[in-house]
This record gives sequence, C-alpha cells and structure tokens, in this order.
Amino acid sequence: MGDHTDESELKKSLTPEQYHVTQEAGTEPAFTGRYWDEKRPGIYRCVVCDEPLFSSEAKYDSGSGWPSFTTPLDPARIEEHTDESLGMTRVEGRCANCGAHLVHVFPDGPGPGGLRYCMNSAALELVTGEEAES
Repeated sequence: MGDHTDESELKKSLTPEQYHVTQEAGTEPAFTGRYWDEKRPGIYRCVVCDEPLFSSEAKYDSGSGWPSFTTPLDPARIEEHTDESLGMTRVEGRCANCGAHLVHVFPDGPGPGGLRYCMNSAALELVTGEEAES
C-alpha cells in the first residue's frame, strides 16, 4: 500500500475514523465531519500520505453534509474505480499515491465538468496559509 509500510503503523498514525474511511472505504455520517462547512482557504491533502488533492477554491456547499469539490488539483491524483457496494453503482475515488479511499464522484456538480467530488473529512487534512503553498 503506497508509501506506508504496514497496517499497524497506519493504525497508530490515524484515528479510528480516519482508518475506517481511508482503509476500509467507510463513510462518516453527513454533517459530522470537520470540513463539511469549512470556509478557510487552503489545500486539502490526503490524511494518509499528504498528497495535495483539492483546493479550497474548488470547494462548494452541495447541501449533502460532506465536503464537496468541483475538481481536484490534478485529476491524475484521484484514481477512479467502480463501487457496487450497498446495492448501487457509484464511482469511488482513491488517492493515486497511496490508495486511500477518499471520495465518491457524482455527475451533479456545478463546475465545468459537471462532477461533484463528495469527500469524507476524515480522509483530508486542510493546510492553510504559507504551508499550503509547499
């Protein structure tokens, strides 16, 4: 699994919720994550490997209760897979760098591509200010 050596190391470095979401494709309940209503500017990074994934400039209020983005910083950083769990077919997005489950992608976004990247706060770390630039 990417840059991280083993499961026990990940369990030490992540909270139980972060581990469940990123490693077991879990979903946090709507309106409970720390970033669903976040307004500060910055870069949202993968909580597992620190890969820069989304800019706050692409974030919008979808009303879904999860952080939603119109587009990633670089589409190559999100690997898309078909997810047929829960009796439905959805597009799952994983971090291309480490394989962490991040997002489901829906075709109802307001951006130019018409996509909504519906994230779990537990999969993200917001970096603000000068640190976001590096």
